[in-house]
Formats: sequence, C-alpha cells, structure tokens
Amino acid sequence: MPEQSTTDAHPVAVPLVTRPMGLWQSLQATRRNVVSIIPQVATRQRIVSGRTGTRWHMVTDPDAIRRVVLERVEIYPKSVVTKALLKPAIGDSLFIAEGADWRWQRRTAAPAFSHRNVMNLAPIMTGAAERAAQRIARAGPQRAVNLFDEMVAATFDVISDVTFSDGSSFDRNAIHTAIEAYINEAGKVSLFDILGFPGWIPRPGRVLSGAAMADMKRAADTAIKARAVRGPGDVPDLLDLLLQGEDPETKRRMTTAELRDNLLAFFVAGHETTALSLSWALYLCAFDQDVQDRARAEARAVLPGARAATGADLAELPFVRQIIDEALRLYPPAALVSRTALAKDNLCNTMIEPGDTVILPFYALHRHHRLWEAPDAFRPDRFANRKAIGRYAYMPFGDGPRICIGASFALQEAVIILATLLSRFRFMPVPGRDPKPVMILTLRPEGGVWLMAEPVT
Repeated sequence: MPEQSTTDAHPVAVPLVTRPMGLWQSLQATRRNVVSIIPQVATRQRIVSGRTGTRWHMVTDPDAIRRVVLERVEIYPKSVVTKALLKPAIGDSLFIAEGADWRWQRRTAAPAFSHRNVMNLAPIMTGAAERAAQRIARAGPQRAVNLFDEMVAATFDVISDVTFSDGSSFDRNAIHTAIEAYINEAGKVSLFDILGFPGWIPRPGRVLSGAAMADMKRAADTAIKARAVRGPGDVPDLLDLLLQGEDPETKRRMTTAELRDNLLAFFVAGHETTALSLSWALYLCAFDQDVQDRARAEARAVLPGARAATGADLAELPFVRQIIDEALRLYPPAALVSRTALAKDNLCNTMIEPGDTVILPFYALHRHHRLWEAPDAFRPDRFANRKAIGRYAYMPFGDGPRICIGASFALQEAVIILATLLSRFRFMPVPGRDPKPVMILTLRPEGGVWLMAEPVT
C-alpha cells in the first residue's frame, strides 16, 4: 500500500496515499482510517494491483465494476471475513446471504419496499423531521449543534416507527445502544478484512459485544412474536409487511429468527446510511452558502407556513435531492467493499486468480478524474441531468441484483428531512470544527458535524 500525502482539497476529504507501504504500515493506517489506504492513482487509473500478504486489485473502471457486481456476480461473492464482521449483528439476513438463500429472502422482502409502501411511510419521516427541527430550535442560535447526533436520532426515530409502529413491546433505547456499540467497536473494518485474511486471525482493536447483541436480538424476537399475535395496524409497518410476505415462487415465509435478522439489518443499515447522507449534506450546505440559499428558496416555496415536507413534495424538491446525491458522491457510506474471486477472470487486462481480493473503492470511483469534472468540488448541479451520470460511475447504494433494497426509502427520508431543516434554519460552520471523514463500518464524520443553526423567518 502507498504512503500518505497531504491534500488541500475542499470540502474535507481523506488524504489518499502516494508511495508504497508495507503490511505493518498499512495495518496502522487502516486502524486510523480504512479509506486512507486507497492509492491516489486509483482516482486516475482504471485498476491498481498489489500484494499485501494477499494479491489485491482496486477497480475503478465502470465496465469492470459492472462485470463484478452484475455480469459475473457469482464468482465475486462478499468475502467470508466481511460476512463474519456483519453476522454477529444481522445473522444470515439478505445483506450477507448468498445464492438460493439470498434469492428467496430478496423475493420475500421486495414488496415491502415497493414505491407504494415507501410512500405510505412518508408521514413517519415527516414527523421525525418536525421533531428534529424542534430539537435544533431549542438549542438556540448562539449554540453549536452536533448535526450528526441529531440526524442519527431522527433517522433512528424513522426506522423504529416504520419497523415497530406500536412501540409497546420494543425497547428502542436498548437496540439503539447495542447498534451503536456494535458499529463503534465490533464493526471496525480491518485491513485484514479487506484483504480476505482468515477469520481466525485476530483483528486489532475489535471488541465483540456479545451481551449487547444478545439483548438486542431478544428484544426484537419479543416484539415480532407480539405483533404476530396482535396483527397489522391500519397502515401496515415494515414488520407487518414482512410478516405477511412470502416467496412468490416457493410460498415460503420467514421464521421469527429470519425476520429478526432482516429487521436488525434494516436497523443497522437503514438509519446509519441516511443519517450519514444528511450529516454530510448539512456540512456541505454550511460549506457553500450559495448552494444553501438556493436550496432554502426551493424548500420554502414548496413548504409555506414552515410546514414539514411530505412524500407529496418530493417531485418539487429537485435541487434538495441533488444535494443529497452530491453528498453521497463525495462521502459514500460504503466507501469501499471487497470481494474474493472464486475463479479466473480478466479485469482491465489484468488477470484475476482464484483467491485474489477485488476491492471496489467507491470513494475513489466517485472522485475519479476520468469520470467527473472537478471531482473533489461540491457541485450539486452535476446531478441536474441524472441520465448523464454513468450508472457504474456512481454507486452509493451498490448495483446489480444486490443493489440496496432500501435505496428509495433512504432517499425519500433524506429529502424530507433536509428540505424541512433548510426551510427553517441557516446552517453555518463552526471555525476549527470541520468533520473528518473516517471509515468505521461506514464513512462517518469523526468529531461530529458541528454547525450553528440560525432560524430564518
């Protein structure tokens, strides 16, 4: 792996590396920030290969990425170690299942995320946006607010309400605490994970919180069994939809354990991804006041009388959506993922051997100089014409058959919350408190996103 250099890129960016590093140096770098091992040349070349104990290839060519995630997906499964990293929290859910086991779960869960069902859940998102705005207002205009914490709270409200709408048999605090502990400790990605080292090799700095995971699973099991007895409400929530779901081919339904694993997977991924996109979007709006003013004008035109955004408003908020898209480009939650090749292949005229690690560094892909004009700049207008964006040049939710099942849910939630907040506040940076993009399980703003929030009238 190459050695680190500095960068003056704005907005904040991860300094990528320019000279080779050995295994020990790479391991130390990944303990600080996994993204920092990406070679700077990966933002200019189609493929970068090397050996750090294991042969690895970082691929940033859209055609080669299409081959990995779509055309030959069967020979590029998620690595065994990646599955081991996620399994303590989300079991054998569709996020890590493979083959027939994955296919039937995906078929069963897909109807729950249909456009109609996602739109039916919009009022819950509107309520969370309103509560977030009220909390920010209570902080006062003279006090900095950690918007990352606020967005985590708001999106956890949403995922809790759309999953267990009655709330009566569900300890939200226990699950929230367990998920945060998992992400911060057990969820730390290691260089060994990326390179596909065997699972029995210890990962420095990783602590498995088994007790918290067990408590979380017991709480979810109790809520699922209680709902099965009670039956669905007037507007079915996610748990209702999954309880009613069945594989259209085999008629198989999920067991309590399978339901729990998938629901917890939606908890871990569902609120984390949206909280991150919102946090980075708010940071970027504070970074560029002209963009913020333009987005606020759009939001206030659509939301008269300081009302919160709703699902019906989404089509009237294109620029707010562009800000979310650009935030996901600059700071993709899954900044890099790895696959283990099962068979020989050829990517970008490079031979791939069985056992090689193929890394898809989406952070570098989204800042690639061959694919993006001024790749490190914050320019929401680049998404004004989405048809002009290469499908495999922009992958915040992955692609192929395993594209994120909740992508439309996350985008709808993000636009509703961001438009509501921008219509009510002017966000300004706090000098000396810029966030630092650091990948734990996802690309998080280390230190939080501290902004001043001034009410607008």
